[in-house]
Amino acid sequence: MALQKVLRCWTIRIGWVILFWALIAPASAAEVISVPDSTTQTGNEARLWHYGAYLDVGYILNFNFPENHLWRNRATAARHNEFAPNMAYVYVKKDAVKSSRWGMELGIQGGYDSERFAFLQGEREVSGADTLRHIHSANISYLVPGEKLTLTAGLFESLIGYESLYANGPNNANYTRSWLADNTPYMMFGIKAAYQISTNLEVAAFVINRYAHLAYTNNQPSYGTRWSYQATPRLTLTQTLYGGPDQTNTGLQFWRFYANHIAEWKGDRLTVAASYDIGTENMADRPGHPRAFVTGGNVVARWHVTGPWTLAVRPEFYWDRNGRWTGSEQFVKAVTSTVEYRISCKRTDTILRLEHRWDESTGAGGGFFSRGALQPGVISLTPNQHLVLLGVLWTFDSGR
Repeated sequence: MALQKVLRCWTIRIGWVILFWALIAPASAAEVISVPDSTTQTGNEARLWHYGAYLDVGYILNFNFPENHLWRNRATAARHNEFAPNMAYVYVKKDAVKSSRWGMELGIQGGYDSERFAFLQGEREVSGADTLRHIHSANISYLVPGEKLTLTAGLFESLIGYESLYANGPNNANYTRSWLADNTPYMMFGIKAAYQISTNLEVAAFVINRYAHLAYTNNQPSYGTRWSYQATPRLTLTQTLYGGPDQTNTGLQFWRFYANHIAEWKGDRLTVAASYDIGTENMADRPGHPRAFVTGGNVVARWHVTGPWTLAVRPEFYWDRNGRWTGSEQFVKAVTSTVEYRISCKRTDTILRLEHRWDESTGAGGGFFSRGALQPGVISLTPNQHLVLLGVLWTFDSGR
C-alpha cells in the first residue's frame, strides 16, 4: 500500500510537470515538434501536439428551493440556487498518426462535476480517490503499422454512452447531462484496441478495472466490446456491450451486464440521436439475491438555426427498478430544452446556454429534494422538479 501511494504521488507530480511545460512552451516549439512530412502526413497531422483549457460555470435555479442546494441522485450540475464552478480542466495531447505512431493524453480537472463522476451511488471509493478524481485522462496510444489498429492504455474516454462528462463535448447538446450519461462510465481505466475494418465499420474491445473506475469492489477486471457502423453517409449505428464483476462476490452469477445502443443521424443543420440502454445483475448483498434491472432511453435533437444560434431538445426516461444505479427505486421522466449562443475567436470558444428542464421521479424511492424537512436531518421530497439555468462554457485549444 505504501508503494502504491508513492507511485501515485510521483505519477501526479510528473503529470503536473508535463502539463506545466505544455502551457509555457512557445508556439514555435510546438510547431517544430510537429513539422509536417509532405510524403506521409496529411493536413490534419500538421500539428500533433496541442494543449488547452476549459472552464464551466453556471447558475441553476431550482424552483423547489431545497435547503441543501442539491439535485438528489445526480453526479453532474448537482449544485442548485448558487453560483457553481462545475468544471475546470487543463490538458496536453499528442495524436497518434502514421508519421508519429505514439500518442498521449493527460488532463487535470477540478470543480463540483469532478467529485462523483467516477462512482455509482453508495459505492465504496478506492484509496486516494480524493486525489485521483482530479485526473480526467492519462493514457498512451500506439497506431500499429497498417493504420487500422490503435492500442490505448491508461485512463481514457468511456466507450459506453453518447454524452461526455464535459458540457461542451461534441455530443452534449444540452448543458445538463441525461440520466443515462450520469449513471454510465464517463471514463475507463485499462486497455482498449480499436480496429478499422473498413471505412464504414470500426470494432473495439476493452479490458478495464471495473464499471466505475474509482469505485472499489474487487481486484478482477471487466470486459467489453463495441462496434460502430456508418450505414449511410448520414446515419451511424453503435452498440457497446459490457460484462464484469462489480460486487465483492465475483461469481459469474453476480456479474453486471450492460448494453448501450445509439443511432445518430447528421444532416446539414439538424442532428438527431437516439440512445437506449439496459443493464442487470444479481445482488449478492441482499437476501435471496434479487435481480437488479435498469433501463432508459432518450432522443437528442440539435438544430443549428443560423450563425451562432442553436436549439436543442432532449426527452428521456430512466427506470432503476431496484435502486442499484441511482441509489433509489424510481422511474424518471424528463424533458430538457436549450438555447445556445456561440462566440468563436481564433483558438477559443465561448458558449452561452439558457436551459429549462423538467424532471418527474416516481416509485418507492422516487422524488427530489424540496424546501422544508420531514424531521430533523430528513429533507422532504417532491415528485417534480423544474430548473432554469444559465451556463457559460469557455474553451481554449492550441490546435485550432
